Amino acid sequence: MDEGHNVINVTKTYLPPLEDYVPYLERIWASHRVTNNGPLAKELEDQLKHYLNVKHLFFVSNGTIALQIAIKALDLRGEIITTPFSYVATTSSIVWAGCQPVFVDVDPHTLCLNPALIEAAITCRTSAILPVHVYGHPCDVESIQAIARRHGLKVIYDAAHGFGVRRGGRSLLVHGDVATLSFHATKVFHTVEGGALVTQDDGVAHRIAYMRNFGHRGQEGFWGLGVNGKSSELHAAMGLCVLPKVAKLIHRRRAICALYDRLLAGTGLGRPRVDRGVAYNYAYYPTIFPSEAQLLVAREILRARGIFPRRYFYPSLNQLDYVVRRPAPVADDIARRVLCLPLSHALEPRSVVQIAGVLSAVMGTSPSRTARHPVAAGRN
Repeated sequence: MDEGHNVINVTKTYLPPLEDYVPYLERIWASHRVTNNGPLAKELEDQLKHYLNVKHLFFVSNGTIALQIAIKALDLRGEIITTPFSYVATTSSIVWAGCQPVFVDVDPHTLCLNPALIEAAITCRTSAILPVHVYGHPCDVESIQAIARRHGLKVIYDAAHGFGVRRGGRSLLVHGDVATLSFHATKVFHTVEGGALVTQDDGVAHRIAYMRNFGHRGQEGFWGLGVNGKSSELHAAMGLCVLPKVAKLIHRRRAICALYDRLLAGTGLGRPRVDRGVAYNYAYYPTIFPSEAQLLVAREILRARGIFPRRYFYPSLNQLDYVVRRPAPVADDIARRVLCLPLSHALEPRSVVQIAGVLSAVMGTSPSRTARHPVAAGRN
């Protein structure tokens, strides 16, 4: 199901040419190494460390296990302050680890955790802050780090959307005690399924290294408790094929976003703000409608035409049945009104024009008029 079959999904996985992938398969078949931190997995880790300019990086089987290992590696207990505006894996990882998520509302412009509200949520049971770089937009890392330092808290950044993003010339991943990545097939860089943990701390890196491999210390000893977080050589091979193409993929996505921006200007649709000094990766194209009713009308018309945007992220996670509910009016409101439009390397300009035309009609405007919606509007 793709544009060639008159169906446009919210994303389309980039698959490298088979002739790029097959030589890696031949290496795997020749070595008979398919998992257990094989040579391709090590090669991918080395290339990613260089590409992202980070000290320690551990390739794991998915972004969710990366979060779970990060929580255990930092020995977190009790309460973890986090955002209600994210994918469910952020919250479920906290609960799965036996900790309690404490939700703090988001900034209405960036949609990331609002630092001004964090300290009011800190209690004697708080052990960490777990913010999300939503859509790859950086959190206010300086304010969050200052709060963590004052209260002796750890910080884990869920950077599932943040691959390659730079802020002030530095990788977004150097902030916090640990940052985690997702390499799922929907991401800018992917290994089909996969993820990574990043840290600048040698001691934390040691704990992550054994925790992702059952806790092993050699074949017959153990450093401590661990899980199976390893990924395979076949997944590493995919990453090695995709990584050299990332710059071109981001360039293509940037051009598509710029076209959306031009066509949707003046429609009244809001956009999250990307601050100056950020080298963005164009991971998503979220639009914020003035009302949920307009969003639902637009989605229904698009679906009837074989176009499938997605409500990333809905519902707000403080509404889940297995958490202690806490008011988050901004996140609740944005979650009802946000719709991510199709965005991929393969999206054709004519499809962008078609999508923008539908949204303009729903909003009662013509494409490419100049205006900005006052809530969450911002440059791309």
